[in-house]
Amino acid sequence: MIHFSILISTKNRYNDLFLTLQNTRHLFSEKVKCVVFDDGSTDGTFEKVTAHFPEVEIKRNDTSKGYIYCRNKMLNETTSDFAISLDDDAHFLTKNPLDKILNYFNENPNCGLLALRIFWGLEEPKNQLSNEIPSRVQSYVGCGHVWRIAGWRTIPNYPEWFQFYGEENFASLQLFKKNWEVHYLPEILVHHRVDLKSRTKNNNEFSFRYRRSICSGWFLILLFYPSVKIPRIITYSLYIQIKTKVFKGNFKVIIPLLLAIIDVFYKIPNLIKNKATLTKKEYQNYLELKETKIFWKPEK
Repeated sequence: MIHFSILISTKNRYNDLFLTLQNTRHLFSEKVKCVVFDDGSTDGTFEKVTAHFPEVEIKRNDTSKGYIYCRNKMLNETTSDFAISLDDDAHFLTKNPLDKILNYFNENPNCGLLALRIFWGLEEPKNQLSNEIPSRVQSYVGCGHVWRIAGWRTIPNYPEWFQFYGEENFASLQLFKKNWEVHYLPEILVHHRVDLKSRTKNNNEFSFRYRRSICSGWFLILLFYPSVKIPRIITYSLYIQIKTKVFKGNFKVIIPLLLAIIDVFYKIPNLIKNKATLTKKEYQNYLELKETKIFWKPEK
């Protein structure tokens, strides 16, 4: 029986994927399966993975359908008890992570998903120790987390119409409504090999990420928050963006912000169809949970 599946979606980033598979390969066994989903790459990813990592199961879209589609398909098709989702530029730094993950799930039967400790940076942190303790949190980061598949089976798929960002919070809120818990497990450290500064320097990438981030945040508010709360929260959100960015000379946010507003109106049918409003009590209880642990920095 397969206990774990390691699921990775990728597109035209074979060099990053190669490092991830090299650093993860030692975990593969009869009870640990690795699946890579090539989302329409044109850099030879499918052929290279097939040649260099024959133990990896590789799937492929002839044309790109988006990473959310890939994640849904892999999660729905897995026969494992637990599914580890990694970005193609992320790998474990913790030794023997699977035993620790399995033990935690066994000791916490209400935990439907584990959020892992994530270090963001091109180089490994010199100090990898942390004094943090496990805790229940609101949500998780997409680049490194673990599903209890029994929990995944009880909620809707990730919303592909979100396109980019926000699907983790969507799933977390759905889990919350089904009485599953999201826990942060700092014992497991994942290295996400990215240069965050370069994202803000590239105007096209910044505009895309900013637009999708704002959009997904509004989607979540409209889908889950009690109706009486929505007008004030959306208005305040828009006010903060204008005050902290536009009024301070960051004019490059204007166009993506306007496009995000248009996106929301365009997605009204999806918002109506997928409405899953929290009760006032659920809403209050959710807000009382600890915030999502996104960035971990080494202790000095």
